[in-house]
Amino acid sequence: MYHSVDDCADDPYNITVTPERLRQQLHWLRSRGLRGVSVAELLDARSRGVGRGLVGLTFDDGYGDFVENALPLLRHYECSATVFVLPGRLGGENEWDVQGPRKPLLTPQGIRAAAAAGMEIGSHGLMHVDLTRADDEERRAEVQRSKAHIEELTGGEVHGFCYPYGCVDRPTVEAVRRAGYRYACAISPGVLTGVHALPRVFVGQRDTAWRLELKRRMHRLRRRAWHVGEGPQ
Repeated sequence: MYHSVDDCADDPYNITVTPERLRQQLHWLRSRGLRGVSVAELLDARSRGVGRGLVGLTFDDGYGDFVENALPLLRHYECSATVFVLPGRLGGENEWDVQGPRKPLLTPQGIRAAAAAGMEIGSHGLMHVDLTRADDEERRAEVQRSKAHIEELTGGEVHGFCYPYGCVDRPTVEAVRRAGYRYACAISPGVLTGVHALPRVFVGQRDTAWRLELKRRMHRLRRRAWHVGEGPQ
């Protein structure tokens, strides 16, 4: 689970990795015979029993720096990823991060460029709202309208949803399932873990090779404890 890729010293929410750190992390993956792919590709491969060696990569919030800084590195290492975007904030900023810093979000052109380069585009809702605190009407709009907007923008079907802030409860999972998403990503959804509440591992600037290996092993233990058969590696 990544967010922004940029040279940014002011990072109170720990959401940024530098391009050099991302390069090192992708090199670590490839040197171990692993390959980063979109979540849709990972789930499809696992359903066919050929998912070994694949790792789902996600980039939340749809930061504008994805196309400039992350995409070239992903292509260099022959990886793909899922980018979860906010169609209600196209070309805007991350206003939900009260402490800043302000970061530009992907424009329609940036989203199309990422899709054309083979990246999966998923929904992060419209406005980055905690859906567990939303009423039924707002939750439905965030889930359904964001899907429709992205599909209109890219001309492709949207398969994946990502819960803003990682917050998830049963009504939210049901809303996502009813909207027609094949899967959804959370962070640590506990008993709700399943294809519409997939657990993920946070990756940040401090994650060097030994920390990545430790996180990978711990995540496998989490999945085994929850008896989840279809989650990301």
